Amino acid sequence: MSAADLTDGAEGATARLAERLLGMRANREVIPPDPNHSVRWHQHDYPSPVARWNYHPEYEIHLIRKGTGKFIVGDHIGTFEAGQVSLVGSGLPHDWVSDLEPGQVLENRDAVIQFDAKWVEQTAALVPEMAEVKPLLDQSARGIEFLGRSAETAAAAIEAMGSTTGLERLRHLLELFAVLARAPQDERRYLADEWFRPQLDSQAAAVVDIVLEYVFGNHAGTVKMSEAAALVGMPEPTFSKYFKRATGQNFSDLVRKLRLAHARRLLEHSDKAISEICYEVGFSNLSNFNRHFLNDAGETPRAYRQRLHD
Repeated sequence: MSAADLTDGAEGATARLAERLLGMRANREVIPPDPNHSVRWHQHDYPSPVARWNYHPEYEIHLIRKGTGKFIVGDHIGTFEAGQVSLVGSGLPHDWVSDLEPGQVLENRDAVIQFDAKWVEQTAALVPEMAEVKPLLDQSARGIEFLGRSAETAAAAIEAMGSTTGLERLRHLLELFAVLARAPQDERRYLADEWFRPQLDSQAAAVVDIVLEYVFGNHAGTVKMSEAAALVGMPEPTFSKYFKRATGQNFSDLVRKLRLAHARRLLEHSDKAISEICYEVGFSNLSNFNRHFLNDAGETPRAYRQRLHD
């Protein structure tokens, strides 16, 4: 193969990537203002053009209504089920990927509330009681998953907002803010690491979205960085550095976290043997699985399962 052929091949890969990125940028989530309400409330299906790895300056309160799957907020990877309520801070990248059968669509999977920080600041200047929300928004820079009674009460308030307008909707919004701001610490799970600082732009978001689609779809089998790099038309060393800069974590770390999150769900919700779970989530041997699980969770898979079922 000549140098010219190699150049043409590289240019072709770049052109194909640019075409895909252009299409994905056109589908990036844009938060339109709602002239009739203080904050934006909407619902959407999954899959949906807005259900991608994305980030935006608005704060987001997110309710999963149905299904199970994996989610990523910053550098945190976990699993979700119906009833999950999360608060995502300004500029924090996030994505929820449902477990689906081929061709399956989950209608109105998500109920989402989005609002601008300036609105909170301006409202607090006129209504001092709103200042109680400020610490919550500061903490949301890491992303917060709410648990237990706080999540249940918050989910009810989110649903109530969707079926009301005017002062009634505003009442439910204030109720929601109060629930989240006053949630006890044992009903909060902080997600991304405090030091998480991705270097993002629209192209990085699109590249990572392609890679996440590949990893989330294949994590229980064979996942290769070389294949991920090829998907986005990059040499492996370039991709490795690019991915770390864009997401704040190594590609291998993301795959490991996803496999361990899947393992935790199986330990919680199935009676499968630990050795079976090890291979099902993509680890090649039991000792390696036990070591990584202990490092991540601070306890062995066996101890984790026993604690949850005691």
